[in-house]
Amino acid sequence: MLQKTYILLIFYGLAYFLPLGTSMLNLTLPGTHPDPEAVAHEVHRKINASITRREMLALSQKDESSCLTGNPIDDCWKCDPDWPNNRQRLADCAIGFGQYAKGGKGGEFYIVTDSSDNDAVNPKPGTLRYAVIQNEPLWIVFPSNMMIKLSQELIFNSYKTLDGRGADVHIVGGGCITLQFISNVIIHNIHIHHCHPSGNTNVRSSPEHYGYRTESDGDGISIFGSKDLWIDHCTLSRCKDGLIDAVMGSTGITISNNFFSHHNEVMLLGHSDHYTPDSGMQVTIAFNHFGEELVQRMPRCRRGYIHVVNNDFTRWEMYAIGGSGEPTINSQGNRYMAPTNPFAKEVTKRVDTEEGMWKGWNWRSEGDIMVNGAFFVASGEEVEVKYEKAYSVEPKSADRISILTMSAGVLGVARDNNLGMWSRGPNGEGDDITDSGGLEYSDEMSLSARVVMPPLLTFTILVSSFLLLCFVSYRIPLVVIL
Repeated sequence: MLQKTYILLIFYGLAYFLPLGTSMLNLTLPGTHPDPEAVAHEVHRKINASITRREMLALSQKDESSCLTGNPIDDCWKCDPDWPNNRQRLADCAIGFGQYAKGGKGGEFYIVTDSSDNDAVNPKPGTLRYAVIQNEPLWIVFPSNMMIKLSQELIFNSYKTLDGRGADVHIVGGGCITLQFISNVIIHNIHIHHCHPSGNTNVRSSPEHYGYRTESDGDGISIFGSKDLWIDHCTLSRCKDGLIDAVMGSTGITISNNFFSHHNEVMLLGHSDHYTPDSGMQVTIAFNHFGEELVQRMPRCRRGYIHVVNNDFTRWEMYAIGGSGEPTINSQGNRYMAPTNPFAKEVTKRVDTEEGMWKGWNWRSEGDIMVNGAFFVASGEEVEVKYEKAYSVEPKSADRISILTMSAGVLGVARDNNLGMWSRGPNGEGDDITDSGGLEYSDEMSLSARVVMPPLLTFTILVSSFLLLCFVSYRIPLVVIL
């Protein structure tokens, strides 16, 4: 057995240096579901069952104020009036490809009592960093409002739940969250924003190991070669690179009930067009609200099977869903609201790929609502057969998007990442966030990748595009127009 272990490690190392190595070996592929269409089918079954229960209860009681919303994740735990004493019930509520993420279920509760992060190699007991590196399952909770300013990326160990319910918890600074070669993590009800690159120093990843980390990208959540992950009810914005990036064979991921805003490249799924292990990537994106001042990548996919279901896309500047490397995109029951820009109405974008190559990719829109001129360019020749199971439950819940996504983002507090409201408690009372120090992060401090063009430049580009269109379409001399 020891010899086999050495052989595996040798090949694992070669995967980083040999072009064929990365396509031959991937430790996370065993987490790939053999029938992704069946998973999509089950997601719709649960959604429609929750909606039916809500409607029947409202009809029988003549009251629509029930805790049931039709959102199967929230209905799973929020209707328990004693949920604060039954927190680990949450681990049974995920849907989609990340449904097997158990987080710290069955483990002890760890209470974060210290919001400092002064030592990335020898973190103090009571800090968040000390909790996430432990080997055993832990359910991590926060007794009060807290802003945690990371000194370096926060590297998780497996079997951890970050449960921010009942408090207003913000994670900002260097890193931020890194999930690398691990499994079974749940991140719930956390503000994550103003994350910037860090590194070129030692960082601990377990009680037994710390090592030198090169400079990080500045993602909100960076997922690298990991599986069985669930990110739910978080609010993400204003990071240097992506808000959520999942690469290098990561799979078994559900991203649900989150609120995204104020960012350029929102979400990247897949390492590169040529990294074949990402063909096994499977991600469910459900009940999220893609809000103001977003530009692109909601998500941007390379390979894999991506199920985008019952999300509310209210803003984009370039496109909503993009991809390359022949990913499968299954878009069902979403609401896409196009921007006013007449050249950005298309939901989809095949990135750096000619039509002759992408016309066979499996990209389908079923039951989506298109608003303000939005349109989805579908593709794929034999899609009807491949999507038969996914379509067997009609995504009729699209007209209930507002209800399904009304609680997207952090629960119980303002869902934006406004740092000017530190004095508010979970119920609007005066429970100050610890270690706020009166410091407010800005886009300049985080080196945000958000690109905003001056209004005059935007107007000039639009006018120039219009003039060029007139010249090409009608042969109107530009000198006459001017």
